[in-house]
Amino acid sequence: MSLDIARSIAFSGLSSTSVQISVTSSNISNADTTGYTKKTANQSSSVTNGVGTGVTVTGITSTVDKLLLKSLISATSDLGSADTTNTYLTSLEKLYGSTSSTDSSSTGTSLANSIASLESALSSLASTPSSASLQSNVVSALDDVASQLRETSSSIQKLRSDADQDIASSIDDVNTDLQQIADLNAQIKQTAAAGQSTADMEDQRNTALQDLASKMNINYFTASNGDIQIYTKSGQALVDSSAHTISYTAAANVTAATSYTPGASSNGFSAITVNGVDITSQITGGDIGALVTLRDTTLTNAQSQLDQLAQQLASAINSVSNSASAVPAPTSLTGTTSVTSSTALSATGTVRLAVADQSGNLVSFGDLDLSSYSTVGDLVTAINGISGLSASVDADGHLSITATGSGNGVAINQMTSSVGSSAEGFSEYFGLNDLVTGTSAADIAVNSKILSGTNELQLATLDSSSSLTVGSTVLSSGSATVVNAFYDALTDSRAFAAAGGIAATTGSLADYASAIVADVASKASQASDTYTAKETAQSTYASSLSSQSGVNLDEESATLSTLQNKYSAASALIQAINTMYSALLSAVQS
Repeated sequence: MSLDIARSIAFSGLSSTSVQISVTSSNISNADTTGYTKKTANQSSSVTNGVGTGVTVTGITSTVDKLLLKSLISATSDLGSADTTNTYLTSLEKLYGSTSSTDSSSTGTSLANSIASLESALSSLASTPSSASLQSNVVSALDDVASQLRETSSSIQKLRSDADQDIASSIDDVNTDLQQIADLNAQIKQTAAAGQSTADMEDQRNTALQDLASKMNINYFTASNGDIQIYTKSGQALVDSSAHTISYTAAANVTAATSYTPGASSNGFSAITVNGVDITSQITGGDIGALVTLRDTTLTNAQSQLDQLAQQLASAINSVSNSASAVPAPTSLTGTTSVTSSTALSATGTVRLAVADQSGNLVSFGDLDLSSYSTVGDLVTAINGISGLSASVDADGHLSITATGSGNGVAINQMTSSVGSSAEGFSEYFGLNDLVTGTSAADIAVNSKILSGTNELQLATLDSSSSLTVGSTVLSSGSATVVNAFYDALTDSRAFAAAGGIAATTGSLADYASAIVADVASKASQASDTYTAKETAQSTYASSLSSQSGVNLDEESATLSTLQNKYSAASALIQAINTMYSALLSAVQS
């Protein structure tokens, strides 16, 4: 072997080892960098005229198992969905309050506990129905239940609004990832064409791909030119030759009526689109998929259950309050049912309307045969025919009845009246003496006049005797009959329609409230278990990929030590060759 060949071999070894040391040092320094994979400087032998002349570094690469990476991408999408669902359902569960119990009592802040407190207040009032403080306790307990329903409903809509805002935020992150992947596709092709390593850029691209997958489920593949192309579940392109921006606008205001309807106009939630194509239904995984499901299904189901409870509570309470009257009777009664003078009146039976003074003594009265009237206007005319009463359909479209005499009030006994398809009593049908107002959990409330103390709680019943005498007492307070009727309405078994995933059932209001709380708790527990399972699966794939392509500090440290020795050996060989060259030159010169 000539000295020139020996020197070429030594220099190529020195150069190759220097590159390998640099790569190994980079591996060690980036061991904790997210997404970084172990890099290897590949080398091959150099041969000239059949003679080995050293080694050459042919490239710096990393080895990533593509199938393992694809499994990790899928697991990351599942984890993103599970994490978001778990977070929101934990928040939802907290909205329903806590429950606790001992051998002697049950306490807590759940809806069921609040209803139980109302039952307890009514039970106490039944023993002393004339007690003003105990009546106040009942009104306060009922207001607590209504307030809790409203607040929980409002909080559910706040969660839906948060989910909608989070969708918009996550889509911004997705667009950033898509653009980064498209940019890296271009850079990788350019760098590869220049003969330089693309390993670090491929790591960055894989990291962006994993972040994208955590936001939404995707399909992807590596094209023959090295590009990663990304599509939605149904094949809508997100990254091909360029990135396609996803468009979404969060709703400005979210109520129980706000919903997403494919192909609908701007009312409600907007669609998630790419190039004008609605892809909302294609996003079923990742953070965004979970948010859409929470916003449009999970939380709306919770609202439906809450509305069912609110409606049943109002129905139970009002069925009693409309068969009763306060003492003194209120000056006027205004209904809640929307009507006009021309509204057809489908009714039978008799209703009694009376004017009473503040002591509950009769001023005047009239018994109306409802089958005699074909419209609400006809009914209004008949009521106006009763001495001391004035009736009308007010500007809001509600039947209003007023006592015209100073200090007098209006009282109603529904008698045998049957109105409408549900065959409700006269007062109940028109909502004239509702103790609870509202049609859903969002607006349920205690009658403002009773809550403020303007009107008294309805605890008396208008005398139903066949004949009444002016001046006689027709309204007597202090009877436990109505109080017991309220209590029975709360505790008796009622039929609840299927709502929000809870099957049709029967039970008391407290039973149904407990079922709602239990349903949410069950979903939250399931979400927590799912999150734990998905986290374990994702961690397992991540660990497997790290073992296959990640940096092992012990191995890299050992490799670095070996390379340093090789570098020293190559340096010593070069020094020896230089010494031999010097000796040869000296010999020739002499």
